[in-house]
Amino acid sequence: MTGLFAPGDRVQLTGHKGRQNTITLAAGAVFHTHRGTLAHDALIGLPDGSVLTGSDGTQYLALKPLLTDYVMSMPRGAAIVYPKDAGQILAAADVSLGHRVVEAGVGSGALTLWLLRAVGDGGRVHSVERRAEFAEVAADNVAGFFGATPDRWSLTVGDLVDVLAAGEPAAYDRVVLDMLAPWETVPAVQRALAPGGVVVAYIATVPQLSRTVEALRDADAFTEPLATETLVRGWHVDGLAVRPDHRMVAHTGFLVTARRLADGAVAPRTSRKAEKTFSDEDVELWTPGAVGDREQSPKRLRKTARQAAQIAAARATGDPAPGGTGA
Repeated sequence: MTGLFAPGDRVQLTGHKGRQNTITLAAGAVFHTHRGTLAHDALIGLPDGSVLTGSDGTQYLALKPLLTDYVMSMPRGAAIVYPKDAGQILAAADVSLGHRVVEAGVGSGALTLWLLRAVGDGGRVHSVERRAEFAEVAADNVAGFFGATPDRWSLTVGDLVDVLAAGEPAAYDRVVLDMLAPWETVPAVQRALAPGGVVVAYIATVPQLSRTVEALRDADAFTEPLATETLVRGWHVDGLAVRPDHRMVAHTGFLVTARRLADGAVAPRTSRKAEKTFSDEDVELWTPGAVGDREQSPKRLRKTARQAAQIAAARATGDPAPGGTGA
């Protein structure tokens, strides 16, 4: 929200050479850098978008962080769904006010934040995560952004198939899958998704993409799956010097989208591709572990969990984080 800065607000300070720091405002606290200090009290009561001068003469632009800013700087126990893909997921799944959404897995909670904001107070988001340490970080990141755990959110540590099997049929309007083997959940998703509902799978590799699409086709309960990826390229604009940036956010993952058919409905057939010739062993060769993706060490995960918990506590109480900076 825009408005005047108040204790407990998260504030993004942009200072020397574009360097950014995010602090949680607390009365009497002081933000410290190697160049100087800036008192939190100087910010409290000012409007969003103000410019202040620190003790060393450095000017700081103060803004309340956008959700994108928060997601990109929050502690991570697992890799996040980047904003470019989160936006595509919300659009592809047509997530809207009042929708009932289930997601698996929750990771560090980045996509969860986008979903919670999209469904509004009248909707529900149920997040399912197999790993308790990831769920803990996600819970603190969600509380850190909203100031408390939203009533419209529930978090379950467990297996999605088991969770959906224990619930009511057609309980959800949208299903979002960010997991290693989404094709294994297709029968459970079919049962849990209301007719006309949307399933979106966020997938890392080409073999996983193929396996997921074929599983949705073979279920005979969904529309023809649509597979896409999103690439984002920035541009340098300075007078007449206009050119693409040298770096871009290219492949991060594929999206597979399909809609649930009514029970007994048969969709018109499209021309089928070549006969499937892959096996479980083929897929195993392309899992994240096989291609060299690194997992977080237990020590790193514990540190991430502490950071997320500190941010959540500071957001809830308005007290500065350890160290006196409020960061």
